[in-house]
Amino acid sequence: MSLGLGSVALGSLLMPDLFKSSSISENFSTLGGVPNFAPKAKRVIYLFQSGAPSQLESFDYKPRLKNMLGENLPDSVRGDQRLTEFTANQVGGLPLVGSFTGFNQFGSSGAWVSDLFPHTAKIVDDICIVRSMHTEAINHDPALTFFQTGAQQGNRPSLGSWLSYGLGSENKNLPAFTVLISRGKGNSQGVYAKLWSNGFLDPIHQGVQFGSGEDPVLFLKDPKGLSRDDRREMLDKLTQLNNWSYEELHAPEIISKIKQYEMAYRMQTAVPEITDLSKEPQSVIDLYGKDCLTPGTFAANCLMARKLSEEGVRFVQLYHQGWDQHANLPNDFSGQAKDVDQASAALVTDLKQRGLLDETLVIWGGEFGRTCFSQGPIHKGNYGRDHHPRCFSMWMAGGGIKPGLVFGETDDFSYNIVKDPVHVHDFHATVLNQLGLDHEKLVYKHMGRRFRLTDVAGNVIHELLG
Repeated sequence: MSLGLGSVALGSLLMPDLFKSSSISENFSTLGGVPNFAPKAKRVIYLFQSGAPSQLESFDYKPRLKNMLGENLPDSVRGDQRLTEFTANQVGGLPLVGSFTGFNQFGSSGAWVSDLFPHTAKIVDDICIVRSMHTEAINHDPALTFFQTGAQQGNRPSLGSWLSYGLGSENKNLPAFTVLISRGKGNSQGVYAKLWSNGFLDPIHQGVQFGSGEDPVLFLKDPKGLSRDDRREMLDKLTQLNNWSYEELHAPEIISKIKQYEMAYRMQTAVPEITDLSKEPQSVIDLYGKDCLTPGTFAANCLMARKLSEEGVRFVQLYHQGWDQHANLPNDFSGQAKDVDQASAALVTDLKQRGLLDETLVIWGGEFGRTCFSQGPIHKGNYGRDHHPRCFSMWMAGGGIKPGLVFGETDDFSYNIVKDPVHVHDFHATVLNQLGLDHEKLVYKHMGRRFRLTDVAGNVIHELLG
């Protein structure tokens, strides 16, 4: 079993009619797929910008900073905020620096959007910009982990796994939770399998990574010489043996193994079809940009996300690496923005044209923000920005989120929130709410404790809801 289906570590729920044995509960390892109340969204596409894009060069316009170039951040603004090791003892203090790029207002809300995001500016009436996100984490790994799992430590179920556990799958031939990774030209923070882990939930809820190579899902193909009929016969015999083992031992892992093998068998047909972009019309290629035909790019992954979501995949997670701009920010940020701007806007537009945006929640953002002061000296317009957890921006679209809204305010330095703060737990509670799940009721008992994605906190931000 070292080749083919035996090596596939997959996670997804199968349709209830897959198992006919009366000894196996159809609702095993899931809450039954019934939401707590009527959902606004059926699925999620999360465009995670790994490395933390600067809010000051994207969606939080602060013109006062340009007039304070080189001045030190006032102590009254910083307060007791701890800094990273990069700037805590920086020689020369904390010199303020405004954005190198221009901003303009767009849409009925008059939202300020950076000149580096011209395509996003065109859809500003379809998205909700949140400028008052905040987190406790000040370094990448715990901050990334916090957004994905609701905890800064590892070994917790990810957001996609919780949704798989709470709602199950809409498509018996594809995983409920898939992961796509791309990388820009900037400084990249790594992304790891723990970010799409099932944690203490059943392994069937683990995210399945789709790659950009010849085999999008590794070890899915049958070995040479093994026919489809032979594989089916082998799986039937294996399922029979596993059913006998379950009847004797009642071990949950046995059911997970059966489901994984069966899902892998079904995916052998579904994955090649879903990952084939050659049949997309030229109008779609033009919408996403020519990079969408290059496997592994952010644009290609956005188009793939639309196809997966259209086929009923519950949660599609994209990671785009390269946003960690401690130095040379003007050049690196510009490149990253160009990588993601057109495709991000195209995804929203594409879903809207297909009548899918109302039932699909699209999320765009990173793990924290960037400081209003430069890391290191400012030299001929070049500068970098350090990590900043106190306030940052992200946007959401579709799925019952109020379009054309700019929510939350920060001070003149984009250092502190002055109105409508949104914490990571609030964000998670709101996402779950849109899928019909009460974050306080989506629980799993593990090692004597009742765990949930939002831990013991979180409030639904009703002002964001349409």
